[in-house]
Amino acid sequence: MNIEVLKVHGSGNDFLLIDEMSDTYTFTEEERAKLAISFCNRESELGADGILFVLNSKTADARMRVFNADGSEASMCGNGLRCVARYVCEKLQITKAVIETMKANLQVEKEADLFPEIPTYKVEISPVTFQVKDLPLNLQQETVINEKIPGLSDDLVFTALAVPNPHIVAIVNQEQLESDIQLKLSEYVNGPNPLFPDGVNVSFVRPLRKGHIFVRTFERGVGFTNACGTAMSASSLVTCLVGLNDIEETIEVYNPGGKVRCAVHENDGVYKIDLIGNGTYVYRAVVHTTLSDFSPTTVEKTLFYQNEAQQYEKLQEHATKFIQQTN
Repeated sequence: MNIEVLKVHGSGNDFLLIDEMSDTYTFTEEERAKLAISFCNRESELGADGILFVLNSKTADARMRVFNADGSEASMCGNGLRCVARYVCEKLQITKAVIETMKANLQVEKEADLFPEIPTYKVEISPVTFQVKDLPLNLQQETVINEKIPGLSDDLVFTALAVPNPHIVAIVNQEQLESDIQLKLSEYVNGPNPLFPDGVNVSFVRPLRKGHIFVRTFERGVGFTNACGTAMSASSLVTCLVGLNDIEETIEVYNPGGKVRCAVHENDGVYKIDLIGNGTYVYRAVVHTTLSDFSPTTVEKTLFYQNEAQQYEKLQEHATKFIQQTN
């Protein structure tokens, strides 16, 4: 079987995009999971954090489904949504679209370049909930906002929220960021544990200066990634809740893969977040694969987007310099 893929990334969070709007693929749920496990394997010629399936929708311009590298399906992916936004807008020759996701139909649109010659899209991150049952988090209280979680850490305080995938966010200093605390916590809450039966994304946030933060995320089903779009959105919201940043003001969010821009909006206690950043193309390829386990037998890369890669490297250099200046 031959499968066409487009390698893309948002803030260095990389994916394989498969277009089911045009092509007549008929994947079963089991096959989607197998595809993700096989194609995303970093030891293969492809390798990625996940697969973005782009499908037709009855209620929106397109539908996005996201499968992580371990074969699990994510309810949302902000970095992936930006890449899908670009793909759908260019395919349909429009600048604004609505993308159906697991929990909501979300607005996306072309945005002014975040950095010179970086294709940039703004995507809506919602719905947002702080109810622990929505993560789920097994605690005898309704919310966890800037407080300790029993059995998790003696020193750190967390905010738990779903956007709509589950996150816990801790604001830390440089020493805590450089320690192994995040790894140990993340492995614990994403293994058998009494708190998070479905696992959870774990973000450490270091304030750089007003309107600027650094976020590192251990992503459920993936591990440490260059960036997680929903985590950066959730982290921006948390910094507003604790008074480090302001609602309705843009926040520059730096990450190991580069940077994005967020803006938190609130209306009668209901939050939504704008996530603004790159949707970069890396290459197009045709993957020849076996039907039994979808192992890639050969990968024919047909088109490389070298200029986009070069420009994103410049953005990364810019982001790295800024972070170093604030240390």
